[in-house]
Amino acid sequence: MKLGQVLHRLPSICACWMLAACSTLPDVQQLRATLDPPAVPSITSGKGGTLPPRHARAPLARRWARSGVDLAAMAALEEAVTGVPLIKGNEVTLLFDGPQTMAEMLKAIAEAKNHINLETYIFDQDELGLKFADALIEKQRAGVAVNIIYDSVGTLGVPQAFFERMRAAGIHLVAFNPVNPAKVRGDAWKINNRDHRKILIVDGKLAFTGGINISATYAKSSLFRSKSKPTDQSQVGWRDTHVKIDGPAVAAFQWLFIRAWSQQDAAELPDASYFPPLAEVGKRLVRVIASEPGGGFEIYKAYILAIQEAKRSIHITSAYFVPDQQTAAALCGAARRGVDVQVVLPGVSDSGLVFHAGHALYDELLACGVRIFHLQLAVLHAKTAVIDGAWSTVGSTNIDMRSFLHNSELNVVVLGDSFGREMENAFQEDLRDSLEITREKWAARPFADRLKEWAARFMNYWL
Repeated sequence: MKLGQVLHRLPSICACWMLAACSTLPDVQQLRATLDPPAVPSITSGKGGTLPPRHARAPLARRWARSGVDLAAMAALEEAVTGVPLIKGNEVTLLFDGPQTMAEMLKAIAEAKNHINLETYIFDQDELGLKFADALIEKQRAGVAVNIIYDSVGTLGVPQAFFERMRAAGIHLVAFNPVNPAKVRGDAWKINNRDHRKILIVDGKLAFTGGINISATYAKSSLFRSKSKPTDQSQVGWRDTHVKIDGPAVAAFQWLFIRAWSQQDAAELPDASYFPPLAEVGKRLVRVIASEPGGGFEIYKAYILAIQEAKRSIHITSAYFVPDQQTAAALCGAARRGVDVQVVLPGVSDSGLVFHAGHALYDELLACGVRIFHLQLAVLHAKTAVIDGAWSTVGSTNIDMRSFLHNSELNVVVLGDSFGREMENAFQEDLRDSLEITREKWAARPFADRLKEWAARFMNYWL
């Protein structure tokens, strides 16, 4: 669900948005020239300390040896632009679509011993939402501290009784930026700023993030990697991607959750062991990047930098693709210097305005050599990228102005060609279920579609 979907129910809020001053993205056309990267990128360990430079080189060297990409230089640049160090010693598991992800999350909740922190844009009162609510209530009653942040616009149609039932069971809940200004505590009413993150942290030792909300929308699989060939959209669920992280990087998720909680001027979190000792359990190098309105545009800059530095390939899967001019220019610049730039986008969408606004830039992108593919049947909701087969990201961030300017978002960057191969394999599977949009096909589209694109582009900033 996208914020644009609920605008018809929020005419007064929409009017407030239109009267608000427009924020702008930073100038990143020559991003690298503005950076002063460290000689060796910072890498933190499971013991919470930063590795000395001579030790930090080793984990990076093992991961760039076969990729042909200087990951150390890329990591140093990304650290300079985000201010976030790499964290070593993690296990990162890709999860595809709702059924697999929900099963893993519910299993983690069932095994929780100390606390559960959940931050989500959508928490629906439907079959799946009730299943999650029941599981969380059961753990709270068993003595596990359960804390939930839910976005007040993402849950606009959900009866308050659904949340009051959890609150009555002892669960601590915070509605992010209430729609009703009378309920806002602390900071000024900023209705256009939303919490689009999807985070589950269990016992401070296991974290989940990606594009998947808690909604029956995800009750069915998109038939990703399935040998069967559905012929009807009703047979398939949404196509999305999540990750499960075990290891030292979980502490970064915990800090971000606690920061979001405190920024909402909420009551104190109940006592729990939020930062247990975290042993190194895997070999993944991870950077946890968060962004929020009025911040440093960390995710936006990380994306642009990775695109600008790409040498061989840029493979993006994006649910809501309405790139600003600088992102479009970076993609075109990469294609013109010979980089294989391919993007998988929705062939069907849950948000008509965003769908058509994204199409408005197809002419420019196709003309410069960017290849565009439309996923068929399933509604695409994943937000992923793999660049040069060695820089990968999974998160909540769409390639649009809303994500980059107005939402609190979170992305995980994983460095290394091993995880990159897993991401490339997933990308190729999505290509298998997609149709390429060539310049010839696009030029032949109906005039009615062109008119919708023209009209939607005027709403680009607000989508």
